Amino acid sequence: MTTAALLTELQAFGLRLDTSSTDVGRKGGAGPTDHRAIRVGDTTIMVPVHNFASVHSPYRSEKPDDLGVARIFKNDEFVGEVLFPKQARFYGQSTSDGVPFWKIAQLHSHNVLATTVLQNCVRYGDKSTSCQFCAIGESLKSNKTISYKRPFQLAEVAKAAVELDGVEQFVITTGTPSTPDRGAKVLYESVKAIKASVNIPIQVQCEPPDDFSWFQKLKDVGTEAIGMHLEAADEEVRKRIMPGKAEVPVSYYMQAFKAAVEVFGRGQVSTYLLAGLGDTEETLINISKELVAIGVYPFIVPFVPVKGTPLENYRTPDKNFMQRVLSQVGEIITEGNITSDKMKAGCGKCGACSTLKSFEKKAVHQAA
Repeated sequence: MTTAALLTELQAFGLRLDTSSTDVGRKGGAGPTDHRAIRVGDTTIMVPVHNFASVHSPYRSEKPDDLGVARIFKNDEFVGEVLFPKQARFYGQSTSDGVPFWKIAQLHSHNVLATTVLQNCVRYGDKSTSCQFCAIGESLKSNKTISYKRPFQLAEVAKAAVELDGVEQFVITTGTPSTPDRGAKVLYESVKAIKASVNIPIQVQCEPPDDFSWFQKLKDVGTEAIGMHLEAADEEVRKRIMPGKAEVPVSYYMQAFKAAVEVFGRGQVSTYLLAGLGDTEETLINISKELVAIGVYPFIVPFVPVKGTPLENYRTPDKNFMQRVLSQVGEIITEGNITSDKMKAGCGKCGACSTLKSFEKKAVHQAA
């Protein structure tokens, strides 16, 4: 089995952890939740470990040794060794007003700091509007975070993460507020404070604001990249899975993408596409072609059901489906010359929530 195939299967099936492990990953919340970072060779990916699919995964891990190395098996057949990155050192500190740093931001992969500035969303909790895959409120309910991370708190955490753990980029997302800027304002305030404290590349993520002048404002305070996430490209799928978010049509996202590319440049604007929500292979390929043509990086990520959400029992996408989509999108991205290594910051640059990066590399090698 190739490394790319192994990575794709791990993200599709998940991994059963040794129950005696102490650091078993993050449960609940926004972003790559119910996951655990593991390193396979020179690649770090986020693998589901707490959802229903992972309970029945053919892959299991033994307890890591003192260095974090563990053997993994598929159907009890030895596959290889993986490395579990150690817990971040900055987790042991607190903000100047007494909030533990780990409640403000989390380490994703092995070198990426990530946070959700507003841990509430105007649509969350209302079945008629909420995204059925979203668990943004779960970590707040369990007291694992706070509802609003203030700019000074984010600046303090970022500085410590860089100095103590060598963190190389900061990804800042937010729940959508009721204001027409759709979160751009709180992101602007956050980036301004962080950049005054520490020099770290930052990607912000929000829904397209009503006023595209926010893109220039965000760049002016030091934002290197922006993500605006479609999640799904088919309008019918969007209406079914995320009825509130679907009120902002794909056509408006495309307008916002073009405006953002003019400000941030080709490849510094990206969007999440969750494969497995209902988009066909053809839909994902075609939207990726459109996005790359205007300079937007299509980050194709396998949908992973999260406990506590309406889609918690939803099936993960078929591994063969993922390999076909990722291989074609990898070629599209490579031909469009907006590969992840050219990104200054963001989920695509990190690449841990998808194996898309490995298919970019494969396309480059094939071209050579």
